[in-house]
Amino acid sequence: MIGLGPRGCVVGDRSKYRSRLQIVADVLTAAGKGARKTHIMFRCYLSHKVLCKYLDESVRADLLRVHGSSEPVYVLTDKGKLFLERFFEYSERRRQMEQSIKNILSDETTLEQMVRSCEDH
Repeated sequence: MIGLGPRGCVVGDRSKYRSRLQIVADVLTAAGKGARKTHIMFRCYLSHKVLCKYLDESVRADLLRVHGSSEPVYVLTDKGKLFLERFFEYSERRRQMEQSIKNILSDETTLEQMVRSCEDH
């Protein structure tokens, strides 16, 4: 299930690697109304190198804005807010779809077992 973790980052099933979109959402969520690079890095569990890549990408995409130069603060833009809204909607639809597929596969297994039971008699 997708939600906000204890540090304010978006979290899903921790047994899987995060997707590129999930990491972008984590970075944007951590930046929120303003955060320094180190703060975002620790909240999102990213290395400095990986964080810089995602921050640069997010700034170029106008999802984040940088304030200041010596100690830059990253702030979510309106486009960044829209991205997060759409990401949460997408994540929920995806979760529901994955659950539906799981249910269908379970039904298939049950049907296969029923056929095998008939063959045994």
